[in-house]
Amino acid sequence: MNEPKAPFPYEGPGALRLTLLEALRRVVDPELAMSIVDVGLIYGVTVTDEKLHVRLTMTSAACPVADLIIDEVETELDRVAPPELLIEVELVWEPPWSPERMSERARRFMQW
Repeated sequence: MNEPKAPFPYEGPGALRLTLLEALRRVVDPELAMSIVDVGLIYGVTVTDEKLHVRLTMTSAACPVADLIIDEVETELDRVAPPELLIEVELVWEPPWSPERMSERARRFMQW
């Protein structure tokens, strides 16, 4: 059985891929009322024996809810990740976010 592909680069155990994807989908960008996965804010997830590392961005460097989103990402991942993993969320600005990163569903919702 093929596992669904994450809409962002993923490196790590296949058994965690869907669990982590579902956790990240539960985090909503309050300004857009959409999942951060659909908005395209997740740039990548890497899982090693010690660490769960998430690279994410915001739609703007002036995003007033960046800390809230990062806290929610950490909370949702902490609920599902193996307890031995250190969760590290890295806010990145390169490459800059653009609407092309949005899922088809998000584009329809935004009527783009």
